[in-house]
Amino acid sequence: MFKIKRICCIGAGYVGGPTCSVIAQMCPEITVTVVDVNETRIKAWNSDTLPIYEPGLKEVVESCRGKNLFFSTDIPSAIKDADLVFISVLSNPEFLAEGTAVRDLKEPDRVLIGGDETPEGQRAIKALCAVYEHWVPKSRIITTNTWSSELSKLAANAFLAQRISSINSISALCEATGADVEEVAKAIGMDQRIGSKFLKASVGFGGSCFQKDVLNLVYLCEALNLPEVASYWQQVIDMNEYQRRRFACRIIDCLFNTVTGKKIALLGFSFKKDTGDTRESSSIYISKYLMDEGAKLFIYDPKVLKQQIIYDLSQPSISEDNPERVSELVTITSDPYEACQSAHALVICTEWDMFRELDYEKIYKKMLKPAFIFDGRRVLDHLHAELQNIGFQIETIGKKVTSARIPYTPAIVGSRTASTEPPTKKAKA
Repeated sequence: MFKIKRICCIGAGYVGGPTCSVIAQMCPEITVTVVDVNETRIKAWNSDTLPIYEPGLKEVVESCRGKNLFFSTDIPSAIKDADLVFISVLSNPEFLAEGTAVRDLKEPDRVLIGGDETPEGQRAIKALCAVYEHWVPKSRIITTNTWSSELSKLAANAFLAQRISSINSISALCEATGADVEEVAKAIGMDQRIGSKFLKASVGFGGSCFQKDVLNLVYLCEALNLPEVASYWQQVIDMNEYQRRRFACRIIDCLFNTVTGKKIALLGFSFKKDTGDTRESSSIYISKYLMDEGAKLFIYDPKVLKQQIIYDLSQPSISEDNPERVSELVTITSDPYEACQSAHALVICTEWDMFRELDYEKIYKKMLKPAFIFDGRRVLDHLHAELQNIGFQIETIGKKVTSARIPYTPAIVGSRTASTEPPTKKAKA
């Protein structure tokens, strides 16, 4: 059987970089070259500061870079010398979760390889199987035709996104009835037919894959004249958007129906903990809805760079025809306590572990009163009694924590916005 000795991977992003780094480490006899047109990104892969943050990745890269792992912008040479080119030869969908990508690559639930049902296609499949068999049991390597492989990827992410939207829909019902969505999730998750994974209510899912893959599924169904199926999966996206808007409305409503000119500390900007990736992060959309209402945002994230946050919030779909408002309304801080200084509210948008350990008594003393915490990730559940004793007004996803609000008379009394309605953008003067 033909043995692969040289692999070329086109694309040095969140998938190509970690995947080929692990392949290089697990297959020391194979030379792996990762290429990209982005020279800055390649320089970062060849430096001490990698372009992406992923637990354990730096150690993997450093163990084989310069030995059998190379990063280059010379795409033609890498393709010419390769026995196998990732992306353009076979269907090899990745099932990585950012934050656990290295572990997912080394200990995968399964590896899926699809190819043409031709002699050439079958030879290519066997060759790639041989690469993964260096560390993955044969029983976990699945081979299919190309369509089955690609649809399996879309369906897997669609099912995971569906579970998140499902539990988020229940969180809205819990808030209306007095139930606790965490208790509901635990109860239904103990049913072995359902299971407990991906039943964590939050401000919504993000990342590069879930929305993209669900929308690809919707498009495919529409193109193949399956409108009912397309509508079914579109609802997963609609519910995710509803959850983000609903959370933003709750902030506005609790802050006496106006956030104009008010300082709000937003903790966490990546779409999940243990990654610096902000693609489709719910934090972006929460920020948009609050900026639409004139809030002054002070944003802190331990891994996301300042320029990335500014870039995300300056996109036309977020700032529309007024990107200048980002410089007026947004301040990026390098310290969570600084972000909370003189703030009306603290909003947790990413479940970073460090947010569980902050000195909230210190934070409370520096905030304006009444001081609100909006926990969009349920990371402070264990602290509710303590936080209330300190003096915080607590609002969280899928549970009523505060039965009565501190009386307050705003300077200007207007009609209240219903919490189920999305915030409306203020008209320009």
